[in-house]
Amino acid sequence: MTALFADDRYRGAHGIGRYAAEILPRLRPSWTSLGLGGSPHTPLDAFRALPDLTPEALVYSPGYGALVRAPRQVLTIHDLIQLRLPMPARWKFAAYYAGPVRAAVRRAGVVITVSDASADDIREWVRDERVRVVNAGNGCSTAFTADGLAEGHDDSSLVFVGNLRSHKNLDVVLRALVTASSVRLRAVVPAAEVAAGRARAESLGVSGRVTWLHDIDDERLAALYRGAAATVMPSIDEGFGLPALESIACGVPVIHWAGCRAVSEIVGGRGWAVDSATDAVEWAAVMDVAAGAHRRVAPPTGEYDWARTAKTISRVLESLF
Repeated sequence: MTALFADDRYRGAHGIGRYAAEILPRLRPSWTSLGLGGSPHTPLDAFRALPDLTPEALVYSPGYGALVRAPRQVLTIHDLIQLRLPMPARWKFAAYYAGPVRAAVRRAGVVITVSDASADDIREWVRDERVRVVNAGNGCSTAFTADGLAEGHDDSSLVFVGNLRSHKNLDVVLRALVTASSVRLRAVVPAAEVAAGRARAESLGVSGRVTWLHDIDDERLAALYRGAAATVMPSIDEGFGLPALESIACGVPVIHWAGCRAVSEIVGGRGWAVDSATDAVEWAAVMDVAAGAHRRVAPPTGEYDWARTAKTISRVLESLF
């Protein structure tokens, strides 16, 4: 009889960590933890020893960490951003995805993802028509609603939620603040990146208008969204774009780069699309418009639901029993 196991090591205040926390408790059939330690993100982890599993056993992972000793493993590949990193950082990921990850996906015959944009990328990458690529979507915490407290309500304030990695493209917003001199920014980033972010803002002469925040819960994050004129999400590459969803769920429009398909899918017309990913003057102009627009948007209804996402994944898993 097939038994379902889960790699439940995906934890933390980041997209995959939140995804795992929402999906795993909702999965069916019931599953057993693999009981593994360490990080699922390191390439050598792919070759680690596993508990004794029968040949029929099925392993589900809410992330991309492949386990070559698993009889069958269904991965959730949120995006392929790592395969588009600049060299030489891309090499190690290219080998990892071409080896353990592609082998796990082809052996299972199915892979889960979170958006149409990522689904198309994965189909092109896996190069195997026998593999089903299932867009199970994503959800949004119930904390993110238009009703509730608004922290520091200020029509000149914008919010950024993310990190300092190059594909998040925060630097264009910091450079835009030089021109958009009446705009303020609240940036929520990992604690380890605050010092670097602050140093960059100081080098541009805008540090007095940037507040750096970290380690905040959903309730406070929702209040920050509600207190802002808009959320800025200048990403040049995303598998989904959770901050964009959280923002519009709070009724707050999003400024984003028009070329980032996954974010554009979420925002639709509920914000401003900037044509250039790197032109700080263009970003400054749009940020000035947003700061004076007094705009609120209609939240999505029924499109993004953790229970529905978990149900879709559960059906995929059950089909493999």
